[in-house]
Amino acid sequence: QVQLQESGGGSVEPGESLRLSCQLSQLTGDRYCMGWVRQVAGRERETVASIRSDQTENYAEFTTGRFAISRDNSNNMLYLDMNHLGPEDTAMYYCVAADPTKIGAWRACHARGSGVFRFWGRGTQVTVES
Repeated sequence: QVQLQESGGGSVEPGESLRLSCQLSQLTGDRYCMGWVRQVAGRERETVASIRSDQTENYAEFTTGRFAISRDNSNNMLYLDMNHLGPEDTAMYYCVAADPTKIGAWRACHARGSGVFRFWGRGTQVTVES
């Protein structure tokens, strides 16, 4: 059973940085599409960043060069480094992954929206406030 477990959220002040981590269990193979999705209560989910096994990455416009997604294949970890955080980044952040057996999901990995992601972690809260 695929499991995604996030960690690293917390409360920080504007301008500070956080690294979110995601431990991936039972999600192996050479082909992958993974990412981070965030949601503010009462608002739609939005994909923050995605990474694919062909080493391509995609970021939402609002990240404006402040965020970086990466994967440690040897340790089966996914990361999101977030810098220059602002109050607008306050949200629940979810680690997500597409079904690695679905080539269509892999191809659509960087498409707008989070519909390609089949597996979700429980989320980690990020709060940015003075």
